[in-house]
Amino acid sequence: MTLLKALFLIFGLVLLGLLVRDMDAAEILRHVQQVGSAGIGLVIALYAVTFLADVAGWQLTFKTIPLNLCWLQRLYIVRMTGEALNNITPLGAMGGEPVKAMLLKSHYGVNYRESGASLILAKTVILISLVVFLGLGFLILMPSEHIQSSYKAVAGIGLAGFGTTITLFFLVQRFRLSSWLGRLVGGSALSHRLEAALRVIHEVEDRLVSFYTERRARFAGALALAFINWLLGVVEIYALMQFLGHPVSFIDAWIIEAMAQLVRAGTSFIPASIGAQEGAIILACSAITGDPTLGFALSVIRRVREIVWIGAGIGLWWLSSFGETSTRIKRDSIPEAPLP
Repeated sequence: MTLLKALFLIFGLVLLGLLVRDMDAAEILRHVQQVGSAGIGLVIALYAVTFLADVAGWQLTFKTIPLNLCWLQRLYIVRMTGEALNNITPLGAMGGEPVKAMLLKSHYGVNYRESGASLILAKTVILISLVVFLGLGFLILMPSEHIQSSYKAVAGIGLAGFGTTITLFFLVQRFRLSSWLGRLVGGSALSHRLEAALRVIHEVEDRLVSFYTERRARFAGALALAFINWLLGVVEIYALMQFLGHPVSFIDAWIIEAMAQLVRAGTSFIPASIGAQEGAIILACSAITGDPTLGFALSVIRRVREIVWIGAGIGLWWLSSFGETSTRIKRDSIPEAPLP
């Protein structure tokens, strides 16, 4: 797996090299300098707000964690750390998600079934909201005269495939299909080995189904916050294009962000979608503004923001107050009874 990730990373870097080899490096640098530290600072601040919406949505998926600022702050730090590891480790999500669960368990007393279910729910909510965001983006894209028909067709096929995958992912959780498959092998020689694992799966599925059917207000709230997360990405594109001296409409900014996120979702096997994300932004910006260097400058600034955020997440790993004493954890322990 690590070797495969390394090969995908090399592929992404080669793709990135092919994208920029014929571009004017001086012009790209001029665009980046035009944004300046003020623009980059604004982008980082905006991303902090975007991340806050993401964490608040995650907080809604927990069954027992209180909805207060103390826990919001804790989850913010945990998520920053986990997402940083997701980006820098060759294991992708397998690097950061277990760390989130481990930190919640070791420092805040959240059991693994609770944290595991919340991580699945948070990922599902993010993906469902992304399908909605991309669907609206596709509707906006269709009448656009900037984008070629062939690109629209590819975007439509990609969206259909992605939407189908996410729908199946949701249905597996909602209708307990994992337990159903487990029961099919119940009479096999492997049944006694699977019994313990199936018990855990069943308990996690109980939490998932409960969230979707009994806690619909939280489900809707988490979806709304996740959608706001994607919308703030459009705001980021819109603001950056102002700094770059080539203002675009909010609709055009939505098209650029939707294309970037669709390609990123489809190339998640490439670490950080390096090369692929840049290609999508360059393509969209070139079609809308006629200047591909604007797209690459935009990509560079967003990568700078990612690097800063990763560095902050790793820094919090070492410098934050994760070392809470067991006494404090016990005093602040989460209630046993589920919240409404």
